[in-house]
Amino acid sequence: MATGPLELWSHQSMQILVLLSLGLQLVLFVFAGVRRREALLPRFFLWLAYLMADSTVVYAVGHMSFSSAVRRHQLVAFWAPFLLLHLGGPDNITAYAFQDNQLWLRHLQILVVQVLEAAYVLYKHIAFAGGGENGDLLRIASFLMFAVGVDKYGERTWALKCSTLESIRASIKTQPPAIHNHFHPQDHATDEEFHLRRAHTLFHVCKFTIVDSSVVELEDDSIYGLQVYTRKFLQGVELWTLMEIELSLMYDLLYTKAAVVHTFFGYLVRVVSPLTVTTSLLLFQFNSKDGHTRVVITITYVLLGGAVFMETTSLLNALASSWMFAFLSATRWSWLRYTTLCNERWDRLRHAVVWLHHLVQGDSWYKSRRWSYTIGQYNLLHFCTRPADTLLSRLARVLGLNEWWNRKHYSATVEMTDPIRRRISVYMSRLYTKGKFNTGMLRKKWGEYPLDRRGLLYHKGVLEDCLGVEFQEGIIIWHIATEVFLTKSERAKAGDAAPDVHTIRVMSDYMMFLLVERPYMLPGQSQKRLYERTCERLVTMGSAHPRYPSRKCVFKDLFRLHDAPHSSISRVAEREELVNKLYHEYKNREINPLAPRLAHMARLAKELLEKEKDGTVDSLELVLDVWMDILVYASNKCTRESHAQKLNSGGEVTTVLWLMAEYIYQASISQRDDVV
Repeated sequence: MATGPLELWSHQSMQILVLLSLGLQLVLFVFAGVRRREALLPRFFLWLAYLMADSTVVYAVGHMSFSSAVRRHQLVAFWAPFLLLHLGGPDNITAYAFQDNQLWLRHLQILVVQVLEAAYVLYKHIAFAGGGENGDLLRIASFLMFAVGVDKYGERTWALKCSTLESIRASIKTQPPAIHNHFHPQDHATDEEFHLRRAHTLFHVCKFTIVDSSVVELEDDSIYGLQVYTRKFLQGVELWTLMEIELSLMYDLLYTKAAVVHTFFGYLVRVVSPLTVTTSLLLFQFNSKDGHTRVVITITYVLLGGAVFMETTSLLNALASSWMFAFLSATRWSWLRYTTLCNERWDRLRHAVVWLHHLVQGDSWYKSRRWSYTIGQYNLLHFCTRPADTLLSRLARVLGLNEWWNRKHYSATVEMTDPIRRRISVYMSRLYTKGKFNTGMLRKKWGEYPLDRRGLLYHKGVLEDCLGVEFQEGIIIWHIATEVFLTKSERAKAGDAAPDVHTIRVMSDYMMFLLVERPYMLPGQSQKRLYERTCERLVTMGSAHPRYPSRKCVFKDLFRLHDAPHSSISRVAEREELVNKLYHEYKNREINPLAPRLAHMARLAKELLEKEKDGTVDSLELVLDVWMDILVYASNKCTRESHAQKLNSGGEVTTVLWLMAEYIYQASISQRDDVV
């Protein structure tokens, strides 16, 4: 029995490899969409499938070159073109990570090697093999499948190249915007469909933004008309909804074959491929099966059936995609546009395919194009008042995963509510009306505008250093100062202040979450050492008067997977005790080189409390405005590559705001030009 698996692999290795390859393709096809959401476990399995898919095919094609199974069964050589087809992958996934697009030359090299190996297998075992008329049928079927496999694999490599920022920048000048007027209500069109159409019409702005350019900076006679259309289609639109769909289209462009599929050649390939694969299936059906085992014949039928299913599905999805609508809207063939759009023939096809998707996936199919409305939360004082090590934290330390455990265990997600989104949108609009942006970029330092607007930026020198020298330093100072202020402020404890207090805490904890968990989404240099030193200082201060939890709580926490900042075990009393100790120790102390941020924090909190007490400034509103300014600054100054990278795992609210800033800017510029 011990030699059973080895004997099975020795005699059935090729059968196992090709079936595994087909199974991995189906996994990629079905589950590629989970990348639009930040789902850890499904993404992990998708990542394994993505890595195994290519390595399995590469190994199988190489193994096929000298395998005894090919010599015994000529039909096994017929599987080589299917492996090339598998290397091409499904249309809904090309790159798993943003960096994969930059490696398109490596994929091109692998393409050449694998095509030559597959051609060698066909040449050696089929092209010049005997078999008479039946052999000719298999030979023709092999050549047809080889052509489809080479085309689909080459298409994937080209899609990787087209998804680089350099290629997107080059395509802007050659691809016209998909401007149309198909916004009139129809019986079979939903609001989500109209949002999608409007997003495609304005997608040129999104592409300009991702490549660090601007529509209004181009010198072209048609740019003014483009500005007019941009302003027209932005009127009466909920910007959050539009931005979410725009970013989902950018996800398609970066991580799927959308840039290649939705072209004339791409549609032609999708029409021809199912016909070619079906022809190969019929040729194999009429080919003699003498000399071949039932297992080999069955596997061949499975490969052909899988190819027919994948290629037919690819054709239907391409023709009924909203990208097809954009292609038809921008085509120079007026007869095609009239036949498909004006006569609503494409709408009927789209409606049928959407109905099928809803039948299989439910409402999640449309929701997958929308942001999840959740943001990360991490509270520094909550982390620094954590109890003694639990069983899981000790295990993480033994495995060398202590930092990873602390980030995951003490963070969480909360829903970003409509009031919070509206407050941020209003604040961003105010920045543009006040002229605080220049070509879409913020002019001032983070947090300066709210302070300067109230005349507090250089007031007595107290607030001059509170923003920090580095951006992440400013987040740490304001995060702790916000906790101190909200704890000691009488205004913050009033019932009518609860919505503002909640908004402040959400944004403060979110920015700290980005600093700890995703520093690549923040501008400037990483301040990891500064964060660690601040944590050490806070833990030292908190341990002077430790609060020991009850035995019941200790036992309850032994196997707890998450200790969220706003959960039922958020340790409010311990945090308030640490806040009071911080405030009283540092509020009157001179700046200490060993802990300058804590001194800045205490002086900032003291200044906010005094302003609230004398009534000169609404400190609660000031803190809220500062956090919104910090959030907008982070989104505006984050690199384009980081925004593009995060689209592959659900996106961030900063990415939504980054794109929204460009759209507001474009609308404001075109309106300003009309006034002039």
